[in-house]
Amino acid sequence: MAQVGIEVKDLNFSWPNGEKVIKSCSLEVPKGEFWMLLGTNGSGKSTLLRLLAGLLAPESGEIRVLHPVGFVFQNPDHQLVMPTVGADVAFGLVEEKLPPAATRARVEEALGAVNLLTLQRRPIYALSGGQKQRVAIAGAIARRCEVLLLDEPTALLDPDSQLDLVAGVRRLVKSRGITALWVTHRLDELNYCDGAFLLEKGSLVDSGEAQRLKQRLMEVHSEAS
Repeated sequence: MAQVGIEVKDLNFSWPNGEKVIKSCSLEVPKGEFWMLLGTNGSGKSTLLRLLAGLLAPESGEIRVLHPVGFVFQNPDHQLVMPTVGADVAFGLVEEKLPPAATRARVEEALGAVNLLTLQRRPIYALSGGQKQRVAIAGAIARRCEVLLLDEPTALLDPDSQLDLVAGVRRLVKSRGITALWVTHRLDELNYCDGAFLLEKGSLVDSGEAQRLKQRLMEVHSEAS
């Protein structure tokens, strides 16, 4: 049986005001695959990702996720805390209490994986949005994350950087056997993933082959316009 990287069974979540955000949601992402989570604003995509990351606690249901888990926010400024690229990636390794040489090796390996090795000493403020997102991803790789959760990581990027980032994540998934779930509403990003889920009002309404879901959503968009 194929191993599963992310598994959710009958998950429910409501906000304190009683608003139900996730309704009986079940899904699984095979280990080492790159899947996308689609849906309109307010469909519960970001909430589901935060539940998977352990940032929120579910009301009921089961979540099984391989650890460690890396989370990449929509706005990288919310998660890059150190002044330089190398220091930021190293910061995520503090808890592992590695010897300095091992930390350096992990940082260099992770930055190499996202093509930023030459920018190790660069101040964070001097990076483009796409470079900042790659630093955030390098932080997850340095921690040897099994699962990578990305919450609309291209939302603030220009079109070229968007596709560079999604292609880069696909390469990492395939070369390192990482399991990735990427939240998006951009249909062109679907060309890079192994499969996709469609969320509507907190319920999973469709999943499977990305091109089929892309077609379904394009038809919906053309009807709406």
